[in-house]
Amino acid sequence: MTDPEIKALLSRIADSLDRLAPPPQRPSDIRAADGFVWNAEFSRLDPVAKINRVAVDLLKGVEQQTQTLYENTKRFADGLPANNALLWGARGMGKSSLVKAVHAQINEEVPGALALIEIHREDLEGLPRLLNVIRAGDRRAVVFCDDLSFDHSDNTYKSLKAVLDGGIEGRPENVVFYATSNRRHLMARDMIENERSTAINPSEAVEEKVSLSDRFGLWLGFHSCDQDTFFAMIEGYCKAFDIPISREQLEAEAREWAITRGSRSGRVAWQYIQDLAGRHGKAVA
Repeated sequence: MTDPEIKALLSRIADSLDRLAPPPQRPSDIRAADGFVWNAEFSRLDPVAKINRVAVDLLKGVEQQTQTLYENTKRFADGLPANNALLWGARGMGKSSLVKAVHAQINEEVPGALALIEIHREDLEGLPRLLNVIRAGDRRAVVFCDDLSFDHSDNTYKSLKAVLDGGIEGRPENVVFYATSNRRHLMARDMIENERSTAINPSEAVEEKVSLSDRFGLWLGFHSCDQDTFFAMIEGYCKAFDIPISREQLEAEAREWAITRGSRSGRVAWQYIQDLAGRHGKAVA
């Protein structure tokens, strides 16, 4: 091949590679929305057009937890010191709903005050990159991880500990970390007991496992609700969505619904309300 032919061939190859290459990533705009999901693959914030949430006044049986989390979040939004928060306890009792509801309430009072950024449990290794993105921005953000827990083969908790409090840089001033979990210490009891039985110094091994939860200055416990609270949840939803039904029929149906599912919780109450609203042709969005 002649030199001009080689140059033409190389030029076509270069053009083809340019077309195959992904477009350059634009920097994340933390003011583009009030809610985001962290995209670990591309290290960017994906805006959420509408956050899936319920109004804070519809969360029944967790009034004390609501007030405590609101006050912590409000201080953070005002530029004052605030703690990382761990919401732990019974499933379906509104832990993640409370985080989203409090965020919405703060932003209703001061529009755009806080961004809510969800990071998935499996993407926690990318948390330092996320914090660097937020650190470079001019907006305060609640980083939220739902259903946080660890098993025997997972050592991600070690890096998470350093990021939350123990690293050289530490947590950025414009970031607070909220997590929900069914476990108070984020790890299964048998995982902790296994460390106790195999370690040279059992107490040190246990300290290593449970010290992650110590990075959360605020612990909020959620417990299974009683029947009266369960009915209060359902009545609150019925009133909010204007569902026409007598109290006697509502309680009878709700009791049967809870029995068939073997539990009473905010999640079960919401599932019943969706069924009831659908039967009455009412929207709940």
